[in-house]
Amino acid sequence: MVKKESRSEIRAKKHMRIRNRFSGTASRPRLAVFRSNNHMYAQIIDDVEGKTLVAASTMEKEVKAELEKTNNVDAAAYVGTVIAKRALEKGIKEVVFDRGGFIYQGKIAALAEAAREAGLEF
Repeated sequence: MVKKESRSEIRAKKHMRIRNRFSGTASRPRLAVFRSNNHMYAQIIDDVEGKTLVAASTMEKEVKAELEKTNNVDAAAYVGTVIAKRALEKGIKEVVFDRGGFIYQGKIAALAEAAREAGLEF
């Protein structure tokens, strides 16, 4: 019998391969993105200290109030602008983008492009 891996297991393996290639430092932290069926999450992480420097998600009241739905491309783009603004306020301009094993299209691409337009460099 052929055992087929679940999509979440495949994504987790991809994410680990990506994470082995780079990590976030104090000078250039990692912008980690996660999407669930209902929400989008973004964090800027310093892997050397193991601390989250900035975070934004569609679960926050301020972000959720601006959105019609929390699981579409527009919501992802809005989270991208919010995370970029918060990062620039903390003095973070350059990041390494970690797509979390997700394919770079749709919501993930929208979040990345919005963050770039708002001023983050990656």
